[in-house]
Amino acid sequence: MHRFHPGRTVLYRNTQHGRVVNVRPCRVVADDERGLLLWVARGTPVVYEVADDGRRVRAMPFAEWATLGRRMVSDTWEGPGILKFVPPDVDHSVWFFRDDAGRFAGWYVNLEERAVRWDDGAVAGIDVVDQDLDVDVAPDRTWRWKDEDEFAERLALPEHYWVPDEQAVWAEGRRVIKQVEAGEFPFDGTWTDFTPDPSWPVPDLPPGWDRPTAARP
Repeated sequence: MHRFHPGRTVLYRNTQHGRVVNVRPCRVVADDERGLLLWVARGTPVVYEVADDGRRVRAMPFAEWATLGRRMVSDTWEGPGILKFVPPDVDHSVWFFRDDAGRFAGWYVNLEERAVRWDDGAVAGIDVVDQDLDVDVAPDRTWRWKDEDEFAERLALPEHYWVPDEQAVWAEGRRVIKQVEAGEFPFDGTWTDFTPDPSWPVPDLPPGWDRPTAARP
C-alpha cells in the first residue's frame, strides 16, 4: 500500500453516490501499519455541499433535501483542531476532539465506508462515505450513540440514501464500542496529548480537490 509521508497535505473527502460532498485538507502526522493519522487545523479552508438556497442537509427533512438542486460552497473550519485517525481495512475513523485551549475533549467514532486512497502527485487524499450513525465517547470512555434519528430518517428513503446495509453499520459501531469499553488502542490514551508541529502552515485547498472519486475495490 502506498503511504503518505508525514507533513504532506492530503484531502479527506466525503462522497455520496460517486459525488464529492465535503472536502477538508489535512496534514499527515503519521502513516504506518496502525493507520493514517491526520491533523485538521483551525482556519483550514473547506468545501461542502449545500442546497441551491444555501441550506445544508441537516437544516431540512431528508425527503426535501432529495428533491433540491445542490452546489458546493467554500468556508473555513473555525473550531478547535481535530486529530483524525483512519485505521486500515475498517469502516470507521476515530476523531480526537479538543477544546478551545487545546485540551483533549473526547473521541468521536465516525462510522464510514472504509477509506480509498488516491494520489495524483500534486494532490492526494482519501475518499470515504459517511454513514451518519456515530458514537460519541467521553474522556472517561463513557459513550453514547449519536444521530440515530437522522440515520433512521434517511434509511426510509433508500432510493436517495448512500448507505445500503443498515445492520453492517450498527455492527461496526458495536465492534468499536467493545474496544472503547476495554480501553484498547486507540482509546488507551494514545495521542490524547498530541501537539501539532508549530512550523506547519494551515494548508490551502489545492487545485484538483474536485477530481473524480476514487474507485472502490
